[in-house]
Amino acid sequence: MSRAERLLALIQCLRRHRQPVSGQALAGELGVSLRTLYRDIASLQGQGASIDGEPGVGYVLRPGFMLPPLMFSEEELEALLLGSRWVAERADARLGAAARNAMARIGAVLPVDLRDALDSESLFIAGAPPIAAGDAELATIRQLIRSEHKMQIAYRDEAERESTRIVWPFALAFFESVRMLVAWCELRQAFRHFRTDRIVTLTPIAQRYPRRRAALMKAWREEEAIRRAQCDSEAAAAVAAVPDNGLPDNGRPGKDDAAA
Repeated sequence: MSRAERLLALIQCLRRHRQPVSGQALAGELGVSLRTLYRDIASLQGQGASIDGEPGVGYVLRPGFMLPPLMFSEEELEALLLGSRWVAERADARLGAAARNAMARIGAVLPVDLRDALDSESLFIAGAPPIAAGDAELATIRQLIRSEHKMQIAYRDEAERESTRIVWPFALAFFESVRMLVAWCELRQAFRHFRTDRIVTLTPIAQRYPRRRAALMKAWREEEAIRRAQCDSEAAAAVAAVPDNGLPDNGRPGKDDAAA
């Protein structure tokens, strides 16, 4: 393992022990020599880790130590890199810029042996269909979700029918080519899903909605779970109604079978 990964593993070992643990025991857990362990502890202490103890006595990590970005493992960095590239390509422009800025900030404090991982071309986002319109609205929607405020939208459905609604936005879903707003609709008095590219106009309302976002999310998840269970039950019933020979109970081909 790289030195950065070894230091991260040492921190995790120390966190598992609430009482002082000997250097020999730590070296055994990490699979390193006692000399290497002492050197690694000195390095962590130099970086600000509150590790108390000394050789022959034992070591303990005091509470409150936060891992700096340089303590990411290579796989953690690859996960962050892949995620940031997806966000940069498939989310709205402001969120994409934030993802790139975050990775640049992490890269600025990484040691050289890990900084190269951020320039890796072995992980990339494959081409996907162009994203539907709606980029300009997403930053506003995300702000309203965070502040738990209502908004008024003019919405055009698939049949080109337009309606005006007041909604309580609490979630956004990012698909490959579509972004979906999840909200409580005052007009329908129910949860509704709105494609952001079909929002014609959007007007923030300076009024918080009466329920907390977490409560709305919980109720929506429960409702979706019930809906999925009903769909699965109906699908299972439909399969059970078909005899093993694939023919209706009267033994004659049905309409679809005859057409085939």
